Amino acid sequence: MRYRARWNVFAIGTLAYALCAAGIVTVATAARPAKPGTTGQGLPPPGSYEIDPPHTFAYFDARHEVVGLVRGRFDKVSGTITVARDPAACSLDVTIDASSISTQNARRDEDLRGPDFFDVSNFPTLTYHGRGIHRVAGNAWTMDGSLTIRGMTKVVPLRFTFKGTAPPEPGKPARVAFHGMAATKRAEFGMKRDLLKELGAVPAPGPDVELELDSEALAQQPHP
Repeated sequence: MRYRARWNVFAIGTLAYALCAAGIVTVATAARPAKPGTTGQGLPPPGSYEIDPPHTFAYFDARHEVVGLVRGRFDKVSGTITVARDPAACSLDVTIDASSISTQNARRDEDLRGPDFFDVSNFPTLTYHGRGIHRVAGNAWTMDGSLTIRGMTKVVPLRFTFKGTAPPEPGKPARVAFHGMAATKRAEFGMKRDLLKELGAVPAPGPDVELELDSEALAQQPHP
């Protein structure tokens, strides 16, 4: 199966889904040019933000027999985003419960949990860890984080945007949102079954896995 994972962190992402800030909602914020060594207006205020699991969504797409596409998601995502004044000190840590995979088909989901794919009995989680970001353009940032699936770790760049801060509520933490995407090859994580059948070429040209994460995260200090 060809996987294209769509990580609202790790945040991947949670699999930053995630993401320096997951992961990962739809209202874009204008970014002002940042001073050297500062994150500027393209991120929320510096601090630690916990990913809000009920409002975080890690998606994936899977190519079926070259011409088709199967879409799914992971239902359990958690993690922490650290925003710093220095972009090099920003970080993202996202964890996804591999057994929470859902493609709206029980038989297919059990196959994906099995040893040919995510092998959840031996590798119960997917993780994405990254430190340091740089601005790509406008409000877009990139983090070169490490994605771990089935115990195999690869550097997978994550491109993400900060989507804004919700209206403040007294006594409640600030709520921020991010959208992130990443791409890689599933064979690099040991998922090699039916590559020719599903992708039409082995190795397939370019990445055959995309992760998309949409995430809301809560500041670890409430509004006064």
